[in-house]
Amino acid sequence: MGPFIIKRILQMVPVLFLISVISFIIINLPPGDFLTIKIAELRARGDPDAERRVMLLTERFGLDRPLWQQYLIWVTNFVRGDFGRSFEYEREVRELIGERLLLTVIVASLTLLFTWIVAIPIGIYSARYQYSIADNILTFIGFIGLATPNFLLALIIMFVAVTQFGISPGGLFSPEFAHAPWSIARVVDLLRRIWIPVVILGTAGTAGLLRIMRGNLLETLGQAFVRTARAKGLHERVVVYKHAVRMAINPLITIAGMQLPIIISGEAIVGLILNLPTIGPLFLRALLVQDMYLAGTILVFMSLLLLIGNLLADIALAIADPRIRVS
Repeated sequence: MGPFIIKRILQMVPVLFLISVISFIIINLPPGDFLTIKIAELRARGDPDAERRVMLLTERFGLDRPLWQQYLIWVTNFVRGDFGRSFEYEREVRELIGERLLLTVIVASLTLLFTWIVAIPIGIYSARYQYSIADNILTFIGFIGLATPNFLLALIIMFVAVTQFGISPGGLFSPEFAHAPWSIARVVDLLRRIWIPVVILGTAGTAGLLRIMRGNLLETLGQAFVRTARAKGLHERVVVYKHAVRMAINPLITIAGMQLPIIISGEAIVGLILNLPTIGPLFLRALLVQDMYLAGTILVFMSLLLLIGNLLADIALAIADPRIRVS
């Protein structure tokens, strides 16, 4: 297992390098960028300090140099922990991401946990009682969940909450805790409100995972080793949970490694609707205004999260199924 982990980590380096190059090029492809507009505004206002600020930005990021030199400056600084400066917010990228990183990880992790806790038992039940009334109802609900966009569900929940209960479900904190330092009261307030975005973000994933679990288990229950276990007189619960489920759940472990970055990027619109202080809305805004250093840094971090997730999924798969050997 040790050599496998080291090999995979070493393989991440060239992949991340390639991702950073492609991301930097794509973000800079459209004509003009936020910094160009910002420089024009500074000069148009006749700000006496404008030229000095323009020169500082140009010198720091090599904006008067070819694109490949700009990339080398950025990636060199990136390795040192300097991710650049957001031109729109006029703040360091490190600070902007740091403010939202903890809450983003909490929301994404709870969404993933919610998805698995709900989808796996329902998928197993539907497979065990195939074509029953309960299976048909759960399958129908699953199709609705797959067909309903997260942002539409967020709008519906907000409408119902405001019109029927007179409360606003937006944000992760009440107004009095939005900018307060961390305390037990703030954590309690977060737990009271965080279930709304978690349920909204987890709906589509739960519906999809449910369908995958059901299909995998149905296929596994028809295999020869399951028939052999039943022929030996084992209890049906033992056959299903000890033998069939362990086989059927393997593809879901692989999928889990890709879900965290998908959740983070997919919550951008939901985050805008619910006013969530997470990375998703920040990333969307950075792409819209071509805030290249902010957008590029978030892209690299999400790619790194995807690679780490896949590595952890491979390790978990090898542990869950002894027949799998990594080399």
